[in-house]
Amino acid sequence: MASPLTPVLSPSSPRSSITHSPLFHVVCVLLLAAWLLGVDGGWLFGPDLGALGLTDRDEGSNAEAAREMLETGDWISPTLNYEPRYAKPAFVYWLISGAYTVFGINEFAARLPSALSGLCLLLLQYLFVRRWAGPTVAIWASFMLLLNLEFLGINRMVLTDPELVVFTTLAGYSFWHALHHEQAKRWLFAVFYLAMGFGMLVKGPVGIIIPLVGVIPYLTLTRQWGTFWQRGFPLVGMLLVTVVAAPWYLMMFHIHGDAYWAAAQANTTGRFMNPMEGHGGTLFFYIPVVLVGFFPWSACLPSVLYHALKRSKAYWQGQGLASQEQHLECFLSFWVVGLLLFFTFSATRLPHYIYPAFPAAAVLVAVWWQRFLKEDFPVGLTASTRILIGVGYLLGIAMMFLPAVFQLFMKQIAKEFPAAVHVDLAWLPSLVGLVIVVGTMLMRQCMRSDTKRHLALWVGGGMMLIFTVLVARGGLSIYQQYFIGPPQELAVIAGYNLGQDDRLIQIGRKRPSLSFYAKRKVYFLDLNDEDLPQHLSAPGRKMAIIQTPLRGQLPESMSDWTVVLDHGGFSLLTSEPLM
Repeated sequence: MASPLTPVLSPSSPRSSITHSPLFHVVCVLLLAAWLLGVDGGWLFGPDLGALGLTDRDEGSNAEAAREMLETGDWISPTLNYEPRYAKPAFVYWLISGAYTVFGINEFAARLPSALSGLCLLLLQYLFVRRWAGPTVAIWASFMLLLNLEFLGINRMVLTDPELVVFTTLAGYSFWHALHHEQAKRWLFAVFYLAMGFGMLVKGPVGIIIPLVGVIPYLTLTRQWGTFWQRGFPLVGMLLVTVVAAPWYLMMFHIHGDAYWAAAQANTTGRFMNPMEGHGGTLFFYIPVVLVGFFPWSACLPSVLYHALKRSKAYWQGQGLASQEQHLECFLSFWVVGLLLFFTFSATRLPHYIYPAFPAAAVLVAVWWQRFLKEDFPVGLTASTRILIGVGYLLGIAMMFLPAVFQLFMKQIAKEFPAAVHVDLAWLPSLVGLVIVVGTMLMRQCMRSDTKRHLALWVGGGMMLIFTVLVARGGLSIYQQYFIGPPQELAVIAGYNLGQDDRLIQIGRKRPSLSFYAKRKVYFLDLNDEDLPQHLSAPGRKMAIIQTPLRGQLPESMSDWTVVLDHGGFSLLTSEPLM
């Protein structure tokens, strides 16, 4: 049986030593995160967090479900468009509704819990890594977690994943700390169980599965099940998980019965066994997602995982893990690989599903980076630089060719977003692509140089910083103006002009965010929908939002409807004059 491990702080290279106080490091990490995500105007806590309209489907659906919860005062049963919404538990809706009460019902408030979750995750990352690998590695692990595309995107969107990752990461790190702390702080096991309970309250059983895919293989490999059973009080722990998560689930079963049970099965085992809403993909789906989403640090990850798992195999064969650092790498490697396998074998695949693996991946790369700076011939350097060049050049060149690809598929894009025909991408994609290509080249040169290795981290971070600024200040405004803004602005107008007994109809592809902007129920219909005549003949005023090119296909019963406004390729129609 392996004995508890005492944390060993490896000495840092003189070139990268950080000698300030722990408080200084915590403040630096949080200020950098707030500043980086708050590019040029408070992207995290300023107006820019709400500058972009809510995207469909998830953002619009989650924000509207929280708004309806606040409006109806029903804090147990979430609804979307005033119909039962069983897809997600209520915890995140509670957070968003709380933000609405303080900041009003707007995009900023809807995204604030995600942004705050990002800061909490960075603080958790720093504190854990500092305890077990030292302050220098903690800074690197926090920066690597912050400076990648997936973190910067997900933590400013109205999703359940930011909160989920905070709790699943807290669970995994608490388990490790409780198992290996020399003073046997058993109360940390309680944090392990409570965090899984809250994770289940955020997104269902996956909140428990995510930590366990690392915990179970690690305990098995290191033969520490006995230690865990003695110190980890698993039976009481299961009770703690139940105390946190069960009350809401039991109330939902009590209120909705078989309807909720069927929906719960569809969104758990059903989502795993069958692709939902067209979110399928091949078994290799998450390989490019990780390589691009965790870029540029993803270049080092395959080699790190390979060597860590290779050492784990040697341990299983009786050779042993020599140090606390190797034990930590073993645990984190099982966690990352376990999540990749779990979500790969799930039939429903989305890019943000793999995000829970990013904190552990950042720690693995940061630990490797410490050896990389000190060793003359670092293991995995050649493979890492080759992957860096391959991914970086492909991503940069793809950005440069984006205008040509956009024009090639313009007809298909315009069917969904009519105003896209007026988009002029100009210099932005080429500049972004150039930044990625040049940054990749410089980072590779630094990594291959014996005298400039310490600069590679800053080159990679600077590349991601410039990328973020360019996309935030240029790309998002284009996306707002030509893609998602027009129908939402029409929905705001309709919401102001419709009474309680009137109807708002949206004809075309369903856009759940319109309910949020109209602040009322929206009837989502197709031109050939058999229920359309029933809604058109209903009493009261009716208003409709439709893509302008489709107006010629409207039924005869709508021929006398008045056009209130044509905007961005969409039209707002009314059955009765507004004046």
